[in-house]
Amino acid sequence: MRSEPSERIDLRILHVWRISGILRAFLFGAVGYGLAALLVRSLGWTPWLAWLPIAAAVVYGALELTILPRLRWERWRFQVSGEEVYLQRGVWFIKRTLIPIARIQHVDTAQGILMRRYGLAAVDISTAAGTHQIPALAEDAADELRDRIAVLARVSDDVV
Repeated sequence: MRSEPSERIDLRILHVWRISGILRAFLFGAVGYGLAALLVRSLGWTPWLAWLPIAAAVVYGALELTILPRLRWERWRFQVSGEEVYLQRGVWFIKRTLIPIARIQHVDTAQGILMRRYGLAAVDISTAAGTHQIPALAEDAADELRDRIAVLARVSDDVV
């Protein structure tokens, strides 16, 4: 099997993942509680069932605050060479993706509100088969990587 890619994403992504995880947990708990409360009132289910989504959201939120962001960061790696972009990610199941430089159609950088707050940007790599993302690099590093991949993709188009 091929060795792991050598580059890591920026460590500041942990803050972004923790905040977005807590927001997802809160939304999950609120919607789940609302649906469970509706079932309790309309169908006469036992009242304690309405608290199960809240408990699940608390457990999920605790995982998103403590364990999951660090595991994601430790597993997320990438490497760009003249022939391919190699991505590795996953917490429970490790997924490895090879993107041939010759197949890249365009490269973008993207930044949401939280990413901008922490000075991070994502690099989106588009091929005919779909879009792949390197989720968190410093803004300057993301711009440099985007430009580097774009140059490599243009060079490979000239060769093919």
